[in-house]
Amino acid sequence: TRVIITDNSYRDENIFIELSEYRVNDTTIYVADIVLEDISCLKTALAHDIYGKNIKAETSEIEQEHDAILAVNGDFYGARNGGYVIRQGVLYRSKGAGNEDLVIYQDGSFEIIEEDGISAQELLENGAWNVFSFGPALLINGEIAVTSDEEVGKAMASNPRTAIGSFEEGHYIMVVSDGRTKESEGLSLRELAGFMQELGVETAYNLDGGGSSTMIFMGNVINNPTTGGRRISERSVSDIVYV
Repeated sequence: TRVIITDNSYRDENIFIELSEYRVNDTTIYVADIVLEDISCLKTALAHDIYGKNIKAETSEIEQEHDAILAVNGDFYGARNGGYVIRQGVLYRSKGAGNEDLVIYQDGSFEIIEEDGISAQELLENGAWNVFSFGPALLINGEIAVTSDEEVGKAMASNPRTAIGSFEEGHYIMVVSDGRTKESEGLSLRELAGFMQELGVETAYNLDGGGSSTMIFMGNVINNPTTGGRRISERSVSDIVYV
């Protein structure tokens, strides 16, 4: 396979990734535009390849173990006792938490579902490949889905953010914003949703943010992960999403 790699892009016969940087609301936002021949190229990995409560590693560590081209932090499933966890077609947790989840199906489509409306087992039978339980949904059918009651507290504040989205089957996006530093204020959920809507994203979903927000391309951390803004360092997490 012929592979072409530049500072901000990767191309082989199955995968095309291009990175861009934006400046919005006094915040630097890193965007990975992703075109995949097959959804099996969009993978997830658990810290140390073990499912469990306090099993964590830095995004860069998990990414290295899996030779990822591009990676972002996942939904930090291990920080909660409920919320569906399906990874690569394996059901790890079927206990819901009343969340709004992102389902990535084996055909490459994205769908936002309510855990109260469907069981994890049913999702699996419907062809779910990966299910993330964090949220909320940012865009559904290209429309901003963040409601005003989701904009309270932490969500309204400007924070580092991580999101994943789909333009259409085979064409995806990963977004990470800096925040809590002198250089970057951070984004509210609504600002993040609006930013992705302007790019033309159809379905977008908020993953774990704050100190967890990390984007890695070809082994290099692209953003400036920080928990308190005092120092730039990654937070250990329980899972990643990667290409």
